[in-house]
Amino acid sequence: MTLSRRHALLAAAALPFAAPALLRAGPVLAEAPAMKGPGFAPFYRAKLGGFEVTTLLAGSRASDKPQETFGMNASPEDFAALSATNFIPADKSFNFFTPVVVNTGAELLLFDTGLAPEGTLAALQAAGLTADQISIVVLTHMHGDHIGGLTAEDGTPTFANARYVTGAAEHNHWSGAANEGFDAKVKPLNDKFTFLDDGGAVVSGITAMAATGHTPGHFIYRLESDGAQMMVLADTTNHYVWSLQRPDWEVRFDADKAQAAQTRRKVLGMLATDRIPFAGYHMPFPGIGYVEPQGDGFRFVPASYQLML
Repeated sequence: MTLSRRHALLAAAALPFAAPALLRAGPVLAEAPAMKGPGFAPFYRAKLGGFEVTTLLAGSRASDKPQETFGMNASPEDFAALSATNFIPADKSFNFFTPVVVNTGAELLLFDTGLAPEGTLAALQAAGLTADQISIVVLTHMHGDHIGGLTAEDGTPTFANARYVTGAAEHNHWSGAANEGFDAKVKPLNDKFTFLDDGGAVVSGITAMAATGHTPGHFIYRLESDGAQMMVLADTTNHYVWSLQRPDWEVRFDADKAQAAQTRRKVLGMLATDRIPFAGYHMPFPGIGYVEPQGDGFRFVPASYQLML
């Protein structure tokens, strides 16, 4: 159909009045409901030489009264001031539980297992991995949030094809202590464990280092591949501000608080001097960063893209 000039002018003139009606006639978009609570990607993958390092968000938890945990020997004024300087509240904290997977090309190692199997398995699945692919489970120490994922409630091992590695001193300590978690989670797997001393190798390129204080046999692990290095720090430092910037502040879960503070200073000083990245079990997810000296302590520098190149 051919429009006359008069019809075209009339149609153009009608558009401003027709458009609102057309819009009203279209579909109505529903408002998006607010999601409940904060959210995090459940895994983060990085390159370390020929190794592939994946951190898993196995769980997270908000807590009140953080000074009762992270600054027991600090004054309330100092604790509040440091918190304010770093833009975090002094009356609340948010904790992360972050096992580490290392793929060496020959072995798939899991460092610590989370609070329970469910969180760790969900993060593994999101990362494209399965429990039966884990060939070695390394326990840095025997606290419940590190051994909780070893077995299901009925005692079934979570990582059916894995062997287990931990420090000899750590295992000896908990073997001689009354500990329900150790008895339920670790003891049934004893015949599958290999025990290391300070400096022992899990596999080529992964070496145990004693970092006592948090527990009597707490170990950290140095990863080395093709000239690249990273440290798996476990619970050497439990908070990215309060425990790094004030390494002498006492932490409630440290068994020997003076030794733990001494260990923190030594390990963090080494990382800062050698500019080695580290994975920390309770650092803000994805739990990987660097350390630089700051005053009488240190500052946490989160990794950005350095380990993606």
